[in-house]
Amino acid sequence: MQAARDRQKSYADLKRKPMEFQVGDKVMLKFSPWKGVVRFGKRGKLNPRYVGPFKVLERVGDFAYKLDLPEEWIRVHNTFHVSNLKKCHADEHLAVPFDGLHFNDKLHFVKEPVQIIDREVKRLKQSQIPLVNVR
Repeated sequence: MQAARDRQKSYADLKRKPMEFQVGDKVMLKFSPWKGVVRFGKRGKLNPRYVGPFKVLERVGDFAYKLDLPEEWIRVHNTFHVSNLKKCHADEHLAVPFDGLHFNDKLHFVKEPVQIIDREVKRLKQSQIPLVNVR
C-alpha cells in the first residue's frame, strides 16, 4: 500500500507547484461568481477569471495572504488562500500603446479597413446578405 501511495504522490507532485509570494509582490485574485458571495462586475462567459493586480500586504500562516484591496470592495475580506492567487507577470514594457487605437462615443474599438479583398452575396431562403472580406 505504501508503494502505491508513494507512486500516486509522485504523479500528483508533477502537476503541483509550490506557490509562495513575498510582501510587496503583485498578484491576481481568482474569484467565483457562481458561488454568489461577491460579483465583480457583470456576469457572463467571457468575464475575466482573475481580477487585479493587488499588492501583497502580509503573509498569514502557511497558505494565506492579506491583499491591498480597493475601497469599493470594503465588504470583501482581504485574506485569501494561496490557491486563489496567481502571480502577476505584467510588464510595463509590454503595454499596448494607446495612440494608435480609436474609440467611438460608446467606447467601442473602431477598426479601420485597410483593403477590400473580396465581395460576396449569400442567399438565405428569400433574403440576400452582402458580405465583404476586409484586411
